[in-house]
Amino acid sequence: MTIGVGGSDPEHELQQLETMTQGLQPIGAQEYRQRQVAATTAMKAQGVRALFINAGVNLNYFTGLKWSPSERMVGALLMDSGDLVYIAPHFEWDTLKEFMQVSAPIAGWHEHESPYELVTGLLNDHGIAAGKVAVDPSVPLFLYDGLKLAGAKLDWINGAALFQSLRARKSDSELALMQCAKSMTLEVHKAAARILRPGITTTEVVAFIDKAHRKVGAPGGSSFCIVLFGLATSFPHGVKEPQVLQEGDWVLIDTGCIVEGYHSDITRSYCFGEPNERQRLAWEAEKAAQLAAFDAAQPGRPCESADYAAREVLCSYGFGPDYRLPGLPHRTGHGCGMEIHEGPYLVRGETQPLAPGMVFSNEPMLVLPGEFGVRLEDHFYLTEAGPRWFTEPAYSIDDPFGYRRG
Repeated sequence: MTIGVGGSDPEHELQQLETMTQGLQPIGAQEYRQRQVAATTAMKAQGVRALFINAGVNLNYFTGLKWSPSERMVGALLMDSGDLVYIAPHFEWDTLKEFMQVSAPIAGWHEHESPYELVTGLLNDHGIAAGKVAVDPSVPLFLYDGLKLAGAKLDWINGAALFQSLRARKSDSELALMQCAKSMTLEVHKAAARILRPGITTTEVVAFIDKAHRKVGAPGGSSFCIVLFGLATSFPHGVKEPQVLQEGDWVLIDTGCIVEGYHSDITRSYCFGEPNERQRLAWEAEKAAQLAAFDAAQPGRPCESADYAAREVLCSYGFGPDYRLPGLPHRTGHGCGMEIHEGPYLVRGETQPLAPGMVFSNEPMLVLPGEFGVRLEDHFYLTEAGPRWFTEPAYSIDDPFGYRRG
């Protein structure tokens, strides 16, 4: 039997888990203001007069205000002068003030009025009657159209590249929150492996993982969870029907949680029983590909370097090439932070240079159609000296969590 897999039960494992968030510091008002200063500096360098920041992740990132987007405009304007103005319906003002982390004026509109005209008027009031206004890439089409029609003299541009450049390099505070989330999820992985037994269903494991995430300190439980057995592991994001674990089945578990707005996302693959030679070869190829991607992710090199390195290793094991199966059917990794998938990406064609503070998943999944799939996923962040793991990668196919490493 694979070391660390099976031999326990959900009740015992939940009793052993403890919260891991003691002393954790959420992002504070000072850092939100620093982000706004960084944004205005970038805006001036690119000739952008203002940012329209929509409700959702970006509004949270720049101001700390947590507000879900809807059909009613809620957001903020950040001017190149550094002035910030919130935008919300009048009837939401009192609620918005309760959630506000950084104080700033609120401009309101009543239900019969146009929020788009309001935005244009605010820009004019700040001396911005023409020039570039970068729009949050998350805005829906109806909102973008409304802004463009109301402010016909303004140049409404896609702010995706600007927003990504500001969010891609994480601060020490952000890295600390992500470290906590990822450490929590790795402990949940270990506990989930120990509860496996013949006859357990994937839905039972999913339910346990959610409870375990809550026990270690994630108030929302699992932010997502994929549990697959046997042939289903060859489908990267799962299959329609749940599975029942049998002796000798291959197991793939991919899950994560959110801590103070920041994500974890870790995958482990192993055998419930004794792996066969085909599984051993594939697991070793996956392990080598993950390490090659990590080693290639050096500051100054293009993001795509990691993807090329992983595929080269898989080819040396007889898999691929490119996206051909059996092989790696998707990118090697994605950025991660306040969104579980965010740019930049470790994929061919992504030429943005790797830089300190960037965070990536490393998951060059190996898919063998009709057989099984192997995904080993850990995240790393860039330092001046090179990449560093948040969590220790899987150790070996016989001892995935490294309980008996010498």
